[in-house]
Amino acid sequence: MHPDTKHLKSMSELAKLDIVLCSPRGFCAGVDRAIQIVELALQKYGAPVYVRHEIVHNKYVVDGLKAKGAVFVEELDEIPETDAPVIFSAHGVPKSVPANASVRNMFFLDATCPLVSKVHVEAQRLHNDGMEIVLIGHRGHPEVVGTMGQLPEGSISLVETALDAELFQPRDPKKLSFVTQTTLSVDDTAEIVSVLQRRFPEVRAPHKEDICYATTNRQEAVKRIAPLVDAMIVVGAPNSSNSMRLVEVAERSGCAKSVLVQRAAEIDWADFEGIGTLGITAGASAPETLVDEIIEAFGARYEISVSSHVTAREDIAFNLPRELRAATA
Repeated sequence: MHPDTKHLKSMSELAKLDIVLCSPRGFCAGVDRAIQIVELALQKYGAPVYVRHEIVHNKYVVDGLKAKGAVFVEELDEIPETDAPVIFSAHGVPKSVPANASVRNMFFLDATCPLVSKVHVEAQRLHNDGMEIVLIGHRGHPEVVGTMGQLPEGSISLVETALDAELFQPRDPKKLSFVTQTTLSVDDTAEIVSVLQRRFPEVRAPHKEDICYATTNRQEAVKRIAPLVDAMIVVGAPNSSNSMRLVEVAERSGCAKSVLVQRAAEIDWADFEGIGTLGITAGASAPETLVDEIIEAFGARYEISVSSHVTAREDIAFNLPRELRAATA
């Protein structure tokens, strides 16, 4: 219970608050698979299991896995000589990482989201076809680092904004292609792509949209709800690209009071004074238990009613690595 609850009014005095839950929200298939890989590796091989980078960008998830025996590192050189499994995060890694792991005879499991791996394969295919590649994404994000690290240095140029796209100068406009990070704003990416297509009409697009289904679905749900509510909470981490994009989408869609919250304890209650309706969604790496925690916190301060607005159904699941499939039997 929050320490301020001793000052709360009785239920009869509480203001009414309608909470609308965006659906889909929370875990996507790639995140669910990555977490399963760590948990099943711990179950099959015992602790410790080493994980390069946060398996997904959520402190609650990472802390829960640490408690079970996962050890998180940023680089392989932090891992001692070991027979324990080493797991690569859902965001993907440069080719140099599994190569270095092989040199050290490490047993590694790759938890890269299959939709990120699809972008890696696409980039490799374009490179093999002699194409210059533009990657639309955010500099420094581990997914971008991983995708750029699939090819020799200089093979991929990063474009972050429409202005970058206006200024970009290809070696040969007739041999230009683009791929994208999977967790971008759909609208921002469309704007950047339109600039590239206007300037370079022959630019080659991916065979299939690179922005993943979960990112698209969560943004669409927010677009529908944001104009209807007084405030919007996105449950997620500040280093989670897809969560940050949800806040931006909510603001652009008409909900000026849109905030990112990791846990209920972080809520600044002054931000929500006087509201009658609240939208709640969660980034693709945020577990539903954190949504429940936030609803409970509002329930202690308001007389709440909770409804769900469904804009899409998701039934996608990805296969686990061969080494772990027996552990699920």
